[in-house]
Amino acid sequence: MKFQIKITSFKTLDQVKDYYSAADYIQLLDLFGFPDAESAEEDSLRELLMMAITDYEPNEAAAIVLTYKLSGDLSKGQIEQISNDMLLDKIAEEYPEISLHATLFHVNQLLHKAFNGRFPNTKASQYECTLTPLDKTTKMEMTKEGMLKLLDAGLSDSNLIKRLFGDKMTGNAPFPEAESILWDMQTTDGKNFKVLTSEYWLCQDDWIADEFEGDYKQRDEEED
Repeated sequence: MKFQIKITSFKTLDQVKDYYSAADYIQLLDLFGFPDAESAEEDSLRELLMMAITDYEPNEAAAIVLTYKLSGDLSKGQIEQISNDMLLDKIAEEYPEISLHATLFHVNQLLHKAFNGRFPNTKASQYECTLTPLDKTTKMEMTKEGMLKLLDAGLSDSNLIKRLFGDKMTGNAPFPEAESILWDMQTTDGKNFKVLTSEYWLCQDDWIADEFEGDYKQRDEEED
């Protein structure tokens, strides 16, 4: 299936608004020893958490937030190791399990802002695009895999996704990593999309065109 792809906007973000809910802030405040967080004004919760975090050493604070967000995915030993490593390295980009990159980004940026840059600054990329099928009878529910394969023609050969997964971007092979590379993909009409990923995977300089044609063939198991 061939599509006309138009990139309508691109932003680089150092935080994603509303990733942390009021409930998250209240639970984290409790973990950091802040009493009666439930009674605080909702608009003040983030600022209160920032102050509570800085009562701890950076690696201790990192371990608390990591445990809250990733205790189901990481062991205590792994959390301890990451809480120290992330002070020096961009773990949200370098950790071998790319399925954890999104959460590690959100954790890192909370700590980066709380400690005024003690943690490396990692960034996200958000783009909006319009997908128009060249065959007007085409009907399909776009997946993250499909989205990435459609982008191939619009990205430079130096793009990291193309360099690491070139065969999956251009062929009919399954591309399960797409679910982790694209952190979030939203649409209200099946045509206009807002997509969030890491600057590590996709940056402004990776685009060679903002309007191009892409081709994607659904695999049989996807259609089922």
